[in-house]
Amino acid sequence: MYGTSNLQGFEGGRDKLYVGPQIRLQSLHHQFVASAKVVKYAHEHYPDFKMGCMTVYLQTYPATCDPKDQLANQLNMRTRVFYTTDVQVRGYYGCYAQRLWDEQGVTIEWADDDAEILREGKVDFLSFSYYMTNLIGTHDDLEQTEGNIVGGGKNPYLEASAWGWQIDPDGLRFALNEMYDRYQVPVMVVENGLGEFDKKEEDGSVHDGYRIDYLRKHVAAMREAVIDGVDLMGYTWWGPIDLVSHGTGEMRKRYGFIYVDKYDDGTGDLSRSKKDSFDYYKKVIASNGEDLD
Repeated sequence: MYGTSNLQGFEGGRDKLYVGPQIRLQSLHHQFVASAKVVKYAHEHYPDFKMGCMTVYLQTYPATCDPKDQLANQLNMRTRVFYTTDVQVRGYYGCYAQRLWDEQGVTIEWADDDAEILREGKVDFLSFSYYMTNLIGTHDDLEQTEGNIVGGGKNPYLEASAWGWQIDPDGLRFALNEMYDRYQVPVMVVENGLGEFDKKEEDGSVHDGYRIDYLRKHVAAMREAVIDGVDLMGYTWWGPIDLVSHGTGEMRKRYGFIYVDKYDDGTGDLSRSKKDSFDYYKKVIASNGEDLD
């Protein structure tokens, strides 16, 4: 998954070495070709296998009805989401890619058979992570919020987690429809979840009704997407057990249905106990998403 910032390059590491878009996007092209070769090999040698890809889905909406905001959002979705999935699912770069390369001063070097390899190595299904949505706008008065990997404009119609991630179950339905309409291959939500502060009671219980509410609304949104006509393969939560947050590097940001007795200062005996959401999710699984009460 590459976003606008990736196309522009980035600074990182102790020496702040700059890695420009030429190197990054040429490297990504090689990854596309390598991936397509693996998919083709699997199809030829293991015909029963279904090969897929995964992307971080960063759904954004235009901040206003200003046409410039509409175009800015379209560009954002192309660069942050569709640039990679177009190649891996359709087997070729989107029509917009050449202008992106030109404006970034990028010249992709193609081997003679790269285009054929990409066409022959298309995946069978598409999976993605989904946590929140943001706004994209061209006006300076757009309030910003936090997010996974990147932030964006704050949506006044949405609630947010303690870490500023905007909670948008309808956005998941929107994302599923967008992906399925665009590619017409089965889709799967492989990451979705809520990082929050959890309090462990003296008896070991954890009452996380906010997580249950988040899960209920997102499963209901997926059900609506299926009714809309989306071929949804499945859904997996991030993550079933508390772990160190990838985004912030802390234990206090908890995602799991299972509480792990470990804290940011290093204390805790690593004992585990079920949260209220554990049995709720068990019920949701057993009913295939039908029983959400």
